Amino acid sequence: MFEIARKNDIAVLTMSHGKANTMDVEFCVALAEQFRALAADPCRAVVIVGQGRIFSAGVDLLRIVDGGMAYVECFLPALSAMFNAVFECPKPVIAAINGAAIAGGCVLACAADQRVLAEGARTGVPELKVGVPLPMSALEIMRFAVTHRYLQSVLYGSDTFAGEEALQRGLADELLAPGQVLERAITLAESLAEVPLQAFALTKQALRAASVARIRAEGPAYDQQALAHWASPQTAAGIRAYVEKTFKPAR
Repeated sequence: MFEIARKNDIAVLTMSHGKANTMDVEFCVALAEQFRALAADPCRAVVIVGQGRIFSAGVDLLRIVDGGMAYVECFLPALSAMFNAVFECPKPVIAAINGAAIAGGCVLACAADQRVLAEGARTGVPELKVGVPLPMSALEIMRFAVTHRYLQSVLYGSDTFAGEEALQRGLADELLAPGQVLERAITLAESLAEVPLQAFALTKQALRAASVARIRAEGPAYDQQALAHWASPQTAAGIRAYVEKTFKPAR
């Protein structure tokens, strides 16, 4: 599901879960555990990248439909815990967005400290188009990362963006040819790793404190409401229609 390679003091975590690194309960639990372990690891920074030509296509929507309420009740907390583990990691985290980073994949990248996007790769959060609200952790991560003037249009518009449009909106910090993305992400990680770790961690904690506080204070009540939407029959029908239109799965 994940492979971790070491480059000096940098841990390079490659997601390798199916064809598109879609997020299910198992993926979320495992990635959260990986980041908690990396927080205590001797490494000084983390780079996260997807296998092949996709960073992550986001939530495994068919698992949501097939699993119903019982699955959603397990999945949403696991999804939030995963986002939180990345967002609150005390070490520098660089997202090497080697390909499409859609929905949860976009949120995962935005939880990092810096993002390097491959030319031609699209990123964004089309959840509302499908009919599901983002959990509080994801909303706060997007609020933190996205350029303020574009925040509502990114969330409400449900579009995906590439190139300069992604840079303008804060969904990426740099844009490079696909073959250069990982190398550049590692270089950025090495640069941030030169900062004394305790000083970096304290500064990062302060910068993200308001977001983390809202997640902890308001998240439980909000996420209960979100869960009802995710598990409703109307949402299931909307997800199926979206998947059939967008991916044309052979089922």
